[in-house]
Amino acid sequence: MTTSTEHARLLRLATRASVAVALILVVAKALAWWLSGSVSMLAGLTDSALDGVTSLLNLLAVHYALRPADEDHRYGHGKAESLAGMAQALFIGGSAVLIAVQAIERLKNPVPVEAAWLSVGVIVFALGLTLALLALQHRVVRATGSTAVRADSLHYRSDLLLNGSILVALVLAGFGWYQLDAWFGLGIAAYILWSAIQIARESFAVLMDEELPPDVSQRMLELACAVPGVLGAHDLRTRISGNHWFVQLHLELPGELTLSVAHGISDQAADAIHRAFPKAEVLVHADPSEVVKGAGA
Repeated sequence: MTTSTEHARLLRLATRASVAVALILVVAKALAWWLSGSVSMLAGLTDSALDGVTSLLNLLAVHYALRPADEDHRYGHGKAESLAGMAQALFIGGSAVLIAVQAIERLKNPVPVEAAWLSVGVIVFALGLTLALLALQHRVVRATGSTAVRADSLHYRSDLLLNGSILVALVLAGFGWYQLDAWFGLGIAAYILWSAIQIARESFAVLMDEELPPDVSQRMLELACAVPGVLGAHDLRTRISGNHWFVQLHLELPGELTLSVAHGISDQAADAIHRAFPKAEVLVHADPSEVVKGAGA
């Protein structure tokens, strides 16, 4: 496990590298699109431009989310990542519509793709740079477990497919099959729109405090019930905020236990869950078993 300082350093390194890669690709693809007029290259340029915007939002969100909890935000600032995700989804969805409109116009009025082989070189460069970024992000995710960097990494993996499809379209255009460029642009627009919807759904789920998956919750209950002295567990509630899970549950304990003993058992249950799920911050409430039985009668 890394220290908090190292954790923060790696997160900042990954987010800054993501912004830098996006900016480099914007410049390269803008030059290639200006020389070629390719709709597929326009789609790639738009995607890289939005990558720059979303990576910048992600950098700011991670910076804010790393701030410790304070008196105004007792659960921390982790949801800043999800708010940035919703903004990303809006940007990406808008770009998909613009690319689709341009592709449809090009289908109606086909235009030869100029400097196609220069564009091919730019895409090959983009693929290499994206692979290097993914290698760095993989290292950071393994060291920190950051959900923000993992999501950004998944986005750039999809960019590999996007740039690969652009490469095929440009090669075909170089052999005179110009209209396929517009069809590829239309397909890329559909893919980008689908990605935007997925990002919006995931961000909305976190903002609405959606529960953790049922198998995770069930495992937490099993871990709590496995602590010696625990008679049962119920009313498990979970929520996610950034890289933190907040967990609350009730333990059923013998009513004759002293407060100190009951507190110690509750701490053991919380520690058992935290060891299995390091992201979890666990709050346990102890209920005398007689009260639980009476409530169920």
